[in-house]
Amino acid sequence: MNFIRGGELFSNLRDTGRYSEKRAKFYCMNMALAIAHLHSKKIVYRDLKAENVLMDDQGYLCLTDFGLAKLLEGDEVAKTFAGTPDYMAPEIIINKGHSFPVDWWSLGILTYEMIIGFTPFFTKKGQHALFQMIKEK
Repeated sequence: MNFIRGGELFSNLRDTGRYSEKRAKFYCMNMALAIAHLHSKKIVYRDLKAENVLMDDQGYLCLTDFGLAKLLEGDEVAKTFAGTPDYMAPEIIINKGHSFPVDWWSLGILTYEMIIGFTPFFTKKGQHALFQMIKEK
């Protein structure tokens, strides 16, 4: 594995607070290319979040931590309750099976976070309230 010198996107975002739309767009496209590549190999990632994205010394991004990734064949769906709550797609929460679209959902959440500074369903009321917001809003 290559050494990625720039550190986590999470740390950089925490230090910066939020990114300009131009910078967030660049990072979003980096991650979209990585997700599209995984999907072309029939791999659903399932844990996209700032902590799992590294920045190289030129500002490009690299996905890490494939512990929740799953190979899906044909019309197969994953049924494991997996991911990080703030970034989970509704179909994971309702536990009826999920597939590649959950990665695009997480990318949307992360893009929002990069521009606004926090996730769209952020709450201090606990995980149950968070999941209700994700399912209903």
